[in-house]
Amino acid sequence: MAYLLLPLVLASFLLLSSLSSVAGGGFDYGDALSKSLLFFEAQRSGKLPADQRVKWRGDSGLKDGFLQGVDLVGGYYDSGDHVKFGLPIAYSLTMLSWSLVEFEKEIAAANQLEYALDAIRWGTDYFIKAHRQPNLLWAQVGDGNTDHYCWERAEDMTTPRTAFKVDTENPGSDVAAETAAALAAASIAFRPYNSSYSQLLLLHAKQLFTFADTFRGKYDDSIPVVREFYRSSGYDDELLWAAAWLFEATDDQEYLKYVVENSGSLGGTEWTVKEFSWDNKYAGLQILLAKVLMQGGSESYTATLKQYQAKAEFFLCASLQKNNGYNVAMTPGGLLYFDEWNNMQYVSSSAFLMAVYADYLSPTNSYLNCPEGQVTPHQIFQFAQSQADYILGKNPKLMSYLVGYQGQYPINVHHRGASIQSKSVLPAVVGCIQGFEQWYDSKKGNPNVILGALVGGPDHQDQFVDQRSNYEQTEPAIAGNAPLVGLFAKLHSLSEGPGFLSGEKQNPTPSIPTGYVAKETKPNPPTIARSPSPVIVNPVEFFHSITNTWTSDKGVKYYRHKVTIINKSGKPITNLKLAIENLSGPLWGLSPTQEKNIYVLPDWLKVLNPNKQLIFVYVQGGLQAKVSVISYN
Repeated sequence: MAYLLLPLVLASFLLLSSLSSVAGGGFDYGDALSKSLLFFEAQRSGKLPADQRVKWRGDSGLKDGFLQGVDLVGGYYDSGDHVKFGLPIAYSLTMLSWSLVEFEKEIAAANQLEYALDAIRWGTDYFIKAHRQPNLLWAQVGDGNTDHYCWERAEDMTTPRTAFKVDTENPGSDVAAETAAALAAASIAFRPYNSSYSQLLLLHAKQLFTFADTFRGKYDDSIPVVREFYRSSGYDDELLWAAAWLFEATDDQEYLKYVVENSGSLGGTEWTVKEFSWDNKYAGLQILLAKVLMQGGSESYTATLKQYQAKAEFFLCASLQKNNGYNVAMTPGGLLYFDEWNNMQYVSSSAFLMAVYADYLSPTNSYLNCPEGQVTPHQIFQFAQSQADYILGKNPKLMSYLVGYQGQYPINVHHRGASIQSKSVLPAVVGCIQGFEQWYDSKKGNPNVILGALVGGPDHQDQFVDQRSNYEQTEPAIAGNAPLVGLFAKLHSLSEGPGFLSGEKQNPTPSIPTGYVAKETKPNPPTIARSPSPVIVNPVEFFHSITNTWTSDKGVKYYRHKVTIINKSGKPITNLKLAIENLSGPLWGLSPTQEKNIYVLPDWLKVLNPNKQLIFVYVQGGLQAKVSVISYN
C-alpha cells in the first residue's frame, strides 16, 4: 500500500512548499492597496469623470430620482447589482474615511491619497444630494426585487429606478445616523485639503444626527422593500457611532456626553460582539471610544470610557483566539469565519480594527489584556497581517480573493458589469433576459476583470467554488473593500520600513494631492521628501515635510510644504499663537491675525487636545518657513 500513499505525500509536500514560497516571497501591499481603491471606480454610478481609470464602465443611472423630482445621480452600486442601498454604502464611506483618519501618512506615502479622497468624495457628494432638507434623507434608489429579475449592464438598465426616503413620518434612524457618521468622518479626512468642503460635510452630519435621534425608527419599517437585502437589526449602535464620530470631528463635549449618558440604554457598554459590519457598529464604536480614553482629556467620563474599552478588548481577544474559548470561528487554513455569505467583509473589517487598535497601543508600548494572556501591538499586527495574507494568496487554495492580484484569482465574479462585454466592445443593448442566457450562464470567465474586488471568499473548510451563480462566495461589495484601504496601507508602510512588523513604529512622509490644495488637475506621483527629526517646542511638536514640487512656466521651482502640529503637552491647548517667518506664498489650515506673520488655530478648532494633531500647508519657492510658538493657554 506504500506506493498508493506516495502521490498523497508528494501532493502534501508540494502544497506546503507552495505555501512556504508565498509566505517567504511576501506580498506587495502597495499594489493591493491601489487595486482595492480601483474597485470603487468600477462601482460608480452617474456621469463618469474624464479621469475614470476603469475604462470598461460607462455613464449610468443618469435619471436617478427624476421621477420623484430630485437629482440623485451619482453615488455607488454597493455590490454586483445596481441598487444604491443607503445603509451599506454609508458604512463603506465611514470605513473609507476612517482609513484616512488613522492612516493618512501611510496612504499618502503609497501615492494613493488622491484616489482615496476621490473615492470618498464620489460618495459624499451623493449624500449631500440625498439630504436636501434637515429631516429628510433619500435612502435608496432602485428596488432589489425588480433589479434581480434582470442581468444587464448598468449602462443598459431597464429596471425601475424608484427612490425611497426616510423623513419625520417614516423615520430611519439607522441609515440617517450611519450617513451622519460617514459625513463626520469624511469631514476629518478632507479638513487639511478642502476646509470649506469639510465644513459642509460637518453641517450635514450634524443635521442628520439630530434627525436620526429625534425621530427614531428602523429604516426597513419605512422602506419594506429593503428587508430582503439589508434588514437592520436596530439603530441604537448607529446613534452612538454617529455621536462618536461627531465628537472626533468637532471635539464638542456634548457628543461625548451623549455616548456616555446613553451607553447603557443604547447598548454601547452592554453589548459584547464578535463581528463588525454594515449592520453592527458596536465593536468599531467601542474601539473609537477606547482611543478617546487613551488620549486623555476626558477624565470626567473615564469610568464609562473604560467600560467601552473593556467591550472593545473582548472583541479583539475573541478575534485573536485568546478569549477563553469564546472566540470567532476559524477555518483550518487560518481565516476568521463569521458567515457563509460574503465572509470576507467581516474579515477585512476585523483585521482593520486590529491594525487600528495596535496603532493606538504602540506609542506607549501598552498591551491588550486578554483572558489567555497579554498581547503586544506587534502580535496584533501579525494576526491582522495573517488575515490580509490569506486574502492575497497564503491559503490552502493558493488563490487571491482580491480580483486581479497576482496570478490566480476568481474569474467568474458575480457582477453584472464585469460579466458582460463593455459597451465600448459591444455597443448594442444587452436585454434583461439576454443577459442571463448569453452571459450569466456562460462557462467562460468574465470579459472584464474587476480589479481590486474582494469577493465573498471560501467556506468554513477553506473551499471555494468559482461560479458566477455562487453569489455567497463570488460577489464583491464595497463594504468589504473599504477597510482594506487602511489595512493594506498600514502593512505597506511597515513592509517599507526597517524590520517588517518588528514592532517599530514607522512614520512615512505623506504627499498632498494637488487637486485638493491648489488646483483640480491630477499631478504626477509626488516626490516624497523625508523630513528631518522633529523640532520639539513645548507644548507642541512640528513635523515638516515637502510633499510635492513643480516648475512654473518662468522656470521658478515651487515646493508644497506640510506641517503637522501635535499636542505633546498632556493637556488641552487653547489660544495657540504661532509665528511663521520666511513665508512667501499662500497658506491653508490656519487663521491669520492682524499681526504680520502671526497665525492662530482655525475657527473650527477651539481646543487642541492631548495627542491631537492639526495640519496646515503652504506653497512657496525656496526653503521652508520657520514655525514657532508665541503663546498659548
